[in-house]
Amino acid sequence: MNNPNSITCRSFNHKRVFLSLLVCCLLAASGCGQGEEAVIVDFSEVATEAEEFQAGEDRPRLRGAVSAMISPKETFSLYRDILLYISEQMDMDLEFVQRKTYAEVNEMLGKGEIDLAFLCSGPYVRGKDTHDFRLLAAPIVDGDHNYYSYLIVHKDSPYFSLEDLQGKTFAFTDPDSNTGRLVPSYWVLMTGKEPEEYFSRIIFTYGHDNSIMAVARRLVDAAAVDNLIWDYYDKFGSEMTAETRIIKKSEPFGIPPMVLSPEVNPGLSLKIQQILLEMHEDENGKQILDQLLIERFVVPQGSWYDSIRRLLDRLEPEGGENAQNP
Repeated sequence: MNNPNSITCRSFNHKRVFLSLLVCCLLAASGCGQGEEAVIVDFSEVATEAEEFQAGEDRPRLRGAVSAMISPKETFSLYRDILLYISEQMDMDLEFVQRKTYAEVNEMLGKGEIDLAFLCSGPYVRGKDTHDFRLLAAPIVDGDHNYYSYLIVHKDSPYFSLEDLQGKTFAFTDPDSNTGRLVPSYWVLMTGKEPEEYFSRIIFTYGHDNSIMAVARRLVDAAAVDNLIWDYYDKFGSEMTAETRIIKKSEPFGIPPMVLSPEVNPGLSLKIQQILLEMHEDENGKQILDQLLIERFVVPQGSWYDSIRRLLDRLEPEGGENAQNP
């Protein structure tokens, strides 16, 4: 990799803290009946200091971001290398930006404050409609350009279906997450109820790994998570996935893509796209992709994300309910 002095890095340091006692108190507290508002539980401690490395003043910068697909700490180590690889191939310095929520990254992309980002599929669809985000590339994992939502419970729990979870505690990830909120909300809606009345308590974890951990540690009864994240951890023998069990799998959805701000020059976007499409043919590029279990990048089709748009239409038929205010 390049010398750190050639990188501008605006990534917050995060120190993981497990708030078991706090969560248990929240779940056990009086007034936790059906219909209560969802609770936001942050499993990470955000430092106020940002890591800063001065980039060369005369070199152009590529501003890239990663939504909280795994967690702020994990996404930095796993995905920064892809953005750094692109910047090296482009002979540019990387300005790496990281934010906790999907909405924050969407807003920065829409304003042209960053050039490109890895987004969850749900926020991409919202951003496409609001800011005219442009699809750049999408990963192929296990030969598939789709991904899924897993409904998980503790391995020793007595629950084997969504119906078994009525009146139980549940974890969503981000309010805008497709697999972590939209899909399970739709499943519940099909029962004739809203999630807030179906579950006794809802928390937001802001990370699929946080949701897996919450179930593994019995902080909640169940959660919905991105299959790519659960499968990644399971492949490498994670204790978290070993303690959980999948009881439902969603229909396929278009895999989370890398997208461009509408402000990016078309010529620049074509160069970046070509680098991604050929990344698996380069020894260093392939090594990075292998670490993420990505086979290669391909040009995504807009139709891959139609099922998510239909899902949003069913959940918000008149565009009234904002996903950030469940």
